[in-house]
Amino acid sequence: MDDAHLRKAMGLGDLVLFYLVTALSLRWIATAAAAGPSSIVIWIVGCVTYFVPLTFCVLELSSRYPEEGGIYVWSKKAFGEFAGFMTGWMYWTANLPYYPGVLYFAAGNALFIGGDRWQHLSNNNLYFIATAILGLALGFVLNLVGLDIGKWLHNLGAIGTWVPATMLIVMGSVAWSRFGSATVIERSTVLPALDLKNVFFWSTVAFAFGGVEAASTMGSEIRNARRNIPRALLVAGVIITFIYLAATTSVLIALPAEDVTGLQGFMQAISRVGSRIGLEGVAPWVALLVTLSSVGAVSAYFAASARLPFVAGVDKFLPAAFGRVHPRWNTPYVAMAVQAALAGIFIFLGQAGTSVRGAYDFLVGMGVISYFLPFLYMFSSVIRLQGEPAGPDVMRIPGGKPVAFLLAILGLITTIISSVLACVPPAEEPNKFFAVVKLLGSSGLMVGIGAVIYWIGRRNSGSDG
Repeated sequence: MDDAHLRKAMGLGDLVLFYLVTALSLRWIATAAAAGPSSIVIWIVGCVTYFVPLTFCVLELSSRYPEEGGIYVWSKKAFGEFAGFMTGWMYWTANLPYYPGVLYFAAGNALFIGGDRWQHLSNNNLYFIATAILGLALGFVLNLVGLDIGKWLHNLGAIGTWVPATMLIVMGSVAWSRFGSATVIERSTVLPALDLKNVFFWSTVAFAFGGVEAASTMGSEIRNARRNIPRALLVAGVIITFIYLAATTSVLIALPAEDVTGLQGFMQAISRVGSRIGLEGVAPWVALLVTLSSVGAVSAYFAASARLPFVAGVDKFLPAAFGRVHPRWNTPYVAMAVQAALAGIFIFLGQAGTSVRGAYDFLVGMGVISYFLPFLYMFSSVIRLQGEPAGPDVMRIPGGKPVAFLLAILGLITTIISSVLACVPPAEEPNKFFAVVKLLGSSGLMVGIGAVIYWIGRRNSGSDG
């Protein structure tokens, strides 16, 4: 693959921050807290059943094949060109609804910057659409002019993630020491019931732990990728797990679980705990950081996923234009422009015939289904590639083949269950049948389009597949 024109713009520190902004999301903290104290245990289960397998599988695959394309390349090496293309295609299309979903979250939390004066916009569709378009445009422009520029928005987004989360943890601890918890946290409330609701929530938590695979798509733009990706994964993995657990607990300390919402729950917790300990003025500043966090996450995923149509263009499964690099900025500008245009369409599609909250849930749900499908290939690739030789500089999964098989199978099981449960509409959805049809239809259409594009590209390129 000819990627010699791409700049090596990211080092170890950039990678750690990149993983924080892609795999640590404040919106999942609010979603978890809304489920009550049992979410703490479910976080731990989600970590063991998905995050640990994902992290170590990505660690070995990135070390084996550190070139541009990441998950696309891994599936291609293990199962051939069709598997590689469909893995990249589904991962790429999963991010199309992801961008507006995260930007809706950013828009909801940005209202706290203006306090009560801005809250009248919380159900204004035009406000949410306009904010999502502006955030998408910012991510596109900064990444277009170069990863060495765009990475600073990613890095600022990471700071906008861990600083508010750390503040909430500290403020929650102070409030707990003074007033106690707003939510009863004891053995009976922490242990989750073995019912469908908690199984469904566990699948959502697994999705929250995703993101550590994203940077590998930019392998040729990372300095010493074979060494730095595994090191950054291990450092970021510890930080991410701690913050998810501690920050969720802090939200529950600040708010009763029934008062937490997915769109604004994090900021509600900051506002409530701030008023309890005499720091009312901190909320607008935290809201600004949370908004920056979401925009940074969109920018990071935008940069990573744009490399997938780029490498598919280089391999001639997409039109050759997708494989072009900008003559001045050395970025895959055609792939980025097409991606931005399609994501913009999804911003409007998500609002079709539903409320702001309904659009947010639809976008998240569709992202879960499309996002998990490529991981069936990825975890299977780990199993398939265990028989391939690895050089002395390749970092393997600790414990060798038996542990690699165990983690990959565990990841596969979690992926399959989560994909099925993602089809179940929320209880408050007024038209459950339409919601399921819309989710499955959209995802099925994506798969069908990808298969057609592959076969057209294969025929035109004369590939043997």
